[in-house]
Amino acid sequence: MMEIKKIDYDFSICKVTDYSLVKLDSEYSFIGKTEEEKSLVCITADVPPNTTERDDGWKAFRIQGVLDFSLVGILSEISGVLAAKQIGVFAISTFNTDYILTKKENYRNALEVLRNAGYRIIE
Repeated sequence: MMEIKKIDYDFSICKVTDYSLVKLDSEYSFIGKTEEEKSLVCITADVPPNTTERDDGWKAFRIQGVLDFSLVGILSEISGVLAAKQIGVFAISTFNTDYILTKKENYRNALEVLRNAGYRIIE
């Protein structure tokens, strides 16, 4: 049985001018850089002042444990279950696992949908 771990913080998805003011020692901080943008997902209380755009009001959970790279379709399955109930997601993958963010107003419903789909929710 796949386990989902709730994360008890509010998150923001941002664009920043650079990463110099990002609190990299924060418990959660995800950065992504392309030729077009510098993105940041962080705890809302940690949004840096050099943010040029931001979208607040996100909650997160993660797939518990370390996922092997040979596992296929986990993120697709979770996003599909939530999409079927009209719940949008913002996904982040790290070396160990995947994190899924939903808007705060959909968070409890998303966890209940996943519970009903057979996932174990860890508080």
